[in-house]
Amino acid sequence: MVTLVRGGEIFSPDPLGKKDILILDSKIGAICKPGNIRIDGITVYEVDASGQQIIPGFIDGHAHILGGGGEGGPSTRAPEITIEDIITSGVTTVIGCLGTDGTTRHMESLLAKANALQIEGVSTYIFSGSYQIPVVTLTGSVRTDIVLIDKVLGAGEIAISDHRSSQPTFEEFCRIASDCRVGGMLGGKAGIFHCHLGDGNRRLELFFRLIEETEIPITQLIPTHCNRNPELLEESIQFIQRGGTIDLTADLDPNPQEEGHLSIAAAIRLCKKKNAPLTNITVSSDANGSLPVFNKEGVLTGLSVATQKSLLANFKYLIQEQILTTTEAIRLFSTNAASFYKLEQKGMIQAGKDADFVFLDKNFDLSGAIAMGQKMMWNGELLVSGTFS
Repeated sequence: MVTLVRGGEIFSPDPLGKKDILILDSKIGAICKPGNIRIDGITVYEVDASGQQIIPGFIDGHAHILGGGGEGGPSTRAPEITIEDIITSGVTTVIGCLGTDGTTRHMESLLAKANALQIEGVSTYIFSGSYQIPVVTLTGSVRTDIVLIDKVLGAGEIAISDHRSSQPTFEEFCRIASDCRVGGMLGGKAGIFHCHLGDGNRRLELFFRLIEETEIPITQLIPTHCNRNPELLEESIQFIQRGGTIDLTADLDPNPQEEGHLSIAAAIRLCKKKNAPLTNITVSSDANGSLPVFNKEGVLTGLSVATQKSLLANFKYLIQEQILTTTEAIRLFSTNAASFYKLEQKGMIQAGKDADFVFLDKNFDLSGAIAMGQKMMWNGELLVSGTFS
């Protein structure tokens, strides 16, 4: 199918001005000045994007596509994500993971869910593992999963500094990082070790020991939930300043008043104050994971579910509050993740890349989406639905 998107204001993430975009099947064929593309002899589907901003689709590097939770018993297992949830959040690429529950949720089911979402229209990848060690895998080996299973990018989310983790030793931690490193090399992938960070006082201790005591590059590691508390963010900024990349978790409320927890905006302000390069930061949603609240005795006192809509809410807030430029915000929510996870066809609007982009109106509200060349949403109306929706 040939599609011509006319007259949108393009951010690639750098601003390109008003352009026409030619889409050939799932790829961007060309980007030209308005009116310069003419095609005769075949049917061309045209989209009038005048008055719209066109940006790369968000890449959500941490989502519980199969559902997370369960900390309060079987009735607290969170639901699976849907294609409708994903598209209406401005997301066109998602990386799925298991969470606390690696017992009643399985890697085979995670892979099947990723395949289902791909069929329904978005690009999907997964991590091998859950909170626990030994790591749950598809083949019996993290390294083999990365090498042989196309959708597996690394291991995660392995929990550290958290009362729900399996309290891994330094040697166990290093072994997983090594498997990710070598698996990535053999499989031609990023081979990322993706770690959940809790409220524990050890914070990034294992990360710093690994880069000081082993030969494994810092680029194989990424801690997530780094804005969980001020002390963790401070250590995470030190990790960035040594060449590492961190992941921040977005709240649906971009300006929460919760004591201790840092919003994306507050975290970015601190990173900028400390001169931490924004190229080494990604933002994810933790979508469909549970958000448990524990008291000081470790007793569960509350529970809610995260949503991908937090990404768009925070993206809009960062720009409107002039904390970031549009280009800087796009990098945090898309381009940086594409680079870090070696998703070379993602994160930019450029000829030869995948046709994954979203349309925003003048208020930065989502008005449309194209994923893998297919029109998924237009004029605020969802055009796709899941098989059983």
